[in-house]
Amino acid sequence: MKDLIREMLVKLGEDPDREGLRETPRRVEQAWKFLTRGYTQNADELLNNALFDVQDDVQYDEMVVVTNIDFFSMCEHHMLPFFGKVHVGYLPDKKVVGISKIARLVEMYSRRLQVQERLTAQIAKTIKAKINPLGVGVVVEARHMCMMMRGVEKQNSSMTTSSMLGSFRRSAETRAEFLDLVAKRNQK
Repeated sequence: MKDLIREMLVKLGEDPDREGLRETPRRVEQAWKFLTRGYTQNADELLNNALFDVQDDVQYDEMVVVTNIDFFSMCEHHMLPFFGKVHVGYLPDKKVVGISKIARLVEMYSRRLQVQERLTAQIAKTIKAKINPLGVGVVVEARHMCMMMRGVEKQNSSMTTSSMLGSFRRSAETRAEFLDLVAKRNQK
C-alpha cells in the first residue's frame, strides 16, 4: 500500500521525498488499516460469551434501546468520511446481549468501505440473526464529507436511514415507541 500512496502523491504533483511527506505513505497505510479494520472482524467473535438467556440469567421482556452510538465510516464512492450516531433497539425473546456488544457491531460494520443504507441494514440483520429478538430497529443519522467538502458542498446536510425488522416492522405501536425513545434521547 505504501508504494501506491507514494505513486498517488507523485500523480497529485507532490514530491514524496520532501521532508513533510517522507513518512506519509507509511502513516496513510497505518491509518487505512485502522479505518477499515472491520474487514478483519466477525460478529460471532464479537458476541462471544455475551448472549444471556432471558429465563435463566435475566428476567426481562421489554424493549432494550441503546442510543447515540458514535461511528465513523468511509464512503465507498469517494473514500471520504461519513460519521454520526446509531440508535439500536430490540425486543428480547429468549436472549439479551451485553450492551457493549451492540456498540462493537456498529464499530465492526462502520470500519469498512460503506454506504449508510447498507450499514443500517447490516447492523439490524446481524442483531436479528444472532440474538433472534422479536424485533429490531436501527436508525442511523450521519453527515457525509462527500456532500460537504466536494460536489454540492452542503455543510448542514445530514442523512437518516432506518431498518425495522420483526415486530418493529409489523407493529406501528412498537416502532413508534422505539422512535419516540430515540427522539427523547436526542432532545437532551
